Amino acid sequence: MKIIFLSLLFILNLFADFKEGETLFKSKCSSCHIDYIFMNVLKENFFEKNNKLLNLKAPTVNMIVYAIMDSPKKIGDSNDIEMQEMEIENYLKSYLENPDRFNSICDEHILPFYDNKMSMKGELKDEDYKNLTNYFMLYKDNLTISNKEIEKSFSSTNEKEIIEKAKKENKKIIVYASSKSCFFCKRMDRDVLNLDEVKKEMNKHYIFVKNDMDESTLPFDLQKVYKKITPTFFILSKDGTYIKQYPGAWIKSDFLEILKENNK
Repeated sequence: MKIIFLSLLFILNLFADFKEGETLFKSKCSSCHIDYIFMNVLKENFFEKNNKLLNLKAPTVNMIVYAIMDSPKKIGDSNDIEMQEMEIENYLKSYLENPDRFNSICDEHILPFYDNKMSMKGELKDEDYKNLTNYFMLYKDNLTISNKEIEKSFSSTNEKEIIEKAKKENKKIIVYASSKSCFFCKRMDRDVLNLDEVKKEMNKHYIFVKNDMDESTLPFDLQKVYKKITPTFFILSKDGTYIKQYPGAWIKSDFLEILKENNK
C-alpha cells in the first residue's frame, strides 16, 4: 500500500509541474518548435513532399514527444516512471547544452531537413529541465483531455439549413476545413479566397461553409473521409452528398479551375 501511495504521489507531482513546463516551452522553444500536427500530415510532408508542404525547420512538439516516449530511440522504461524521468532530464540537459546530430533521437531520415540546433547552455536551470521533462512525459495525456474538451459536433440543424439553401439556389456546397493555427489556411484566406474574382465564382455556383477544425467536427459526415489536412476543400452536391476533396493550399488560377471543373 505504501508503494502504491508513493507512486501516486510521484505522478501527482509530475502533473503539478506539467503547466510550468508548458509555459517554459512556449517562452523558450515555441519560436522554433510549433505545436501539434497530425502524424499522417507529417509523414506526407517528409516522406512524400520532401518537407515542401510544411517547410519545418525543427520538429513539432508531438514529434519530440514521440521521439522521447515511443520511437525506437525512446528514452527510459515507461514501467519505471521515476527512473525514466531522470533519464529524460539528463538527456535533455546534455543535448540542449551540447547539440549533436549524432546524439539526436529524431528520425535520421528527417534530420537533414532541420536547421542546426544552437546551444542553450546557461539559458535553463536544473529545475527548468525537470519541468520540460514532465511536460513531454505528460503531453499526450493532456492533449487527449484537451481534445475531448473542445470537440463539438456540427449542428444537424445547420446542415438542413445549408441543404435547403443549396437546393433553393441550385448550387453545390463547398466545405472548407480550416484552423486558426494553420499557416497555409491563413495564406489561402489572404491570397485566394479574399479575391473578388474568386468570391464572384464561389457565390455564383456554391454555398460556402467554413469549418474551424479547432472548434468542431466536419458537417455532412465528412469526418469519415477527412485526411486530417488543413486546408481541405470538400465539394458536395446540393443535397449534401460528398463528391470530392482537395487537400492543401492553392494558388488563384488552380483554385478557380477547381471551382469551374466542379460546376459542370
